[in-house]
Amino acid sequence: MLKGISPLLSPELLDALYRMGHGDEIVLADAHFPGETVGKRVVRADGLRIADLLDAILPLFELDSYVDAPVVMMAAVPGDTLDPAVEAAYRAAIDRHAPGTPAIARIDRFAFYERAKAAYAVVMTGETAKYGNILLKKGVTPC
Repeated sequence: MLKGISPLLSPELLDALYRMGHGDEIVLADAHFPGETVGKRVVRADGLRIADLLDAILPLFELDSYVDAPVVMMAAVPGDTLDPAVEAAYRAAIDRHAPGTPAIARIDRFAFYERAKAAYAVVMTGETAKYGNILLKKGVTPC
């Protein structure tokens, strides 16, 4: 165990976060996401909720300030509805650690899958909220 680093972050997840470069993306995927199908690197975080992982990751992870949307979620398929509490919980974690981050963007389900295919890693969580997936774009760590 390391001081100052959340015990929610496994060695594999810390390794992925450390190895990512500016502009690389990581997906924190809900338990229903086809991570093993689309992800080139899959990290397991079974049993963990995404809002809790955001609270663990964001103190260590600079979001990209050079793009309009460094945080992206999946939009609802027509006919489905979103639970606003899911985005609110994620936004609260973002605001705690990265105030000033632009609004969370929403993209179509299949566009999200394409982004996930190109992502540095997909983290499979225990999140059960519908449309709970979130993508983070890494920025440059300030000097």
